[in-house]
Amino acid sequence: MHYYKFNIADYRKDTSHLSTLEHGVYRQLIDWQYLDEKPIPLETQVVFRRLRLGSIDEQQALENVLSEFFEKSDDGYFQKRIRVEILDYQENSEKNRRNGKLGGRPSKTHSVSSGLPNETQSKGNHKPITNNHKPIKEKVTKGSRLSADWVLPKDWEDWARQERPDLDLRSVGEQFKDYWSAKAGSGSTKLDWYATWRNWVRNQKQSFKPADIAKVTVPSSSQRDPALQKIEEDIKNSKPNPEILRMIREGLKGKMI
Repeated sequence: MHYYKFNIADYRKDTSHLSTLEHGVYRQLIDWQYLDEKPIPLETQVVFRRLRLGSIDEQQALENVLSEFFEKSDDGYFQKRIRVEILDYQENSEKNRRNGKLGGRPSKTHSVSSGLPNETQSKGNHKPITNNHKPIKEKVTKGSRLSADWVLPKDWEDWARQERPDLDLRSVGEQFKDYWSAKAGSGSTKLDWYATWRNWVRNQKQSFKPADIAKVTVPSSSQRDPALQKIEEDIKNSKPNPEILRMIREGLKGKMI
């Protein structure tokens, strides 16, 4: 047999106590019995040689596995489950050989086993029996261009007015439509045009009306310049320096003498 079913859960349950070395020996013995379709030889030297077991630990691992999982008979050591599966396999193979001599397979109304564990045996057991290794292709949603008759929707305009009250939304909307209508290539299609509009509005430069700029930079004609007003008040409230007044008086006395 070049193929056999291997139940990982059952194996783990029965062999969880084994060492790594014992696991390796047991798996090699399983493969050996399936492949040769006969028991493991009683001559331990033959087994040592075939499995390349040289150290005392390796030979002890072999003895542990044989004594726990295999039964000894006059023909050699065998594992019960493996022996049953080999007998079933040989029986089905013999049926197939007899059918072949009679001219091929019987009609499909009869149930005939191929003599193999499953249909994948005849097609090569090295291939996976499931397709879960293939990547799952995700459905891709394609974008669309801006409609040629697009006009700024009312809810889009209301949002923009809340977000950027400084903008001239009529002009911004026209720029938005002209730009995306003229744009070519893959970048001209979008999945969500409302999101594109929101980003467009957020990226607009700060806008000021001429009247607002005048209010910020130039005071009205009826309003006095605060700096000039402060200078005038300082002049009125300032007092002459006493030292300067003394020098002035002494100078006047010298002229009078």
